[in-house]
Amino acid sequence: MAFPEDVLTEDEHVVLHLHPHWKALIRPVLVLVLAVAAVVAGWLLLPDGSGGTIALYAIAVVALVLVLWLGLWPFLVWRTTHYLFTNERVLLQQGVLSRNRRDLPLTRINDHAMHQRFVERLLGCGTLTIESAGERGQSVLHDVPSVDRVQTKLYELVEAHHDKHSLGDGEMREILADMTEGKSLRDQA
Repeated sequence: MAFPEDVLTEDEHVVLHLHPHWKALIRPVLVLVLAVAAVVAGWLLLPDGSGGTIALYAIAVVALVLVLWLGLWPFLVWRTTHYLFTNERVLLQQGVLSRNRRDLPLTRINDHAMHQRFVERLLGCGTLTIESAGERGQSVLHDVPSVDRVQTKLYELVEAHHDKHSLGDGEMREILADMTEGKSLRDQA
């Protein structure tokens, strides 16, 4: 499922759109391969006759249930989990049958931290924790691909948003000069 573009504001654009790291798909693929192998082995090795046929059907049903439960469902969870970074906010969305979405405006992000275990470093993923002002505090994004680059990009987005929406020294001096000039004109009148 693609992330719906209609949730973005008029001037907002997507900088990063991520799903959890592909390592989340290892178990579903293994379950599928083992299920197919079990059905093929049962077909080849079970004796002919009604007993063998019933056993083959039982193996096939168990394999199908396992593929749906441990294969298809984790794939759907992976596919419907979105980590979206825009020039205005971070959107976190997940859910197959129901949907949860959390918006973290860049102005409210206080801190962000990255954690990688050894295996995650080898695979190029990790956990990104974003701390924001508000009731809910921390948001933990698990299995973020290229988490070090994502954390750097988040820092750049927060800083760029802050710079865009705050006055620089030169602008502040101009405002103060205009205010002082306006006051002097009033005092002269």
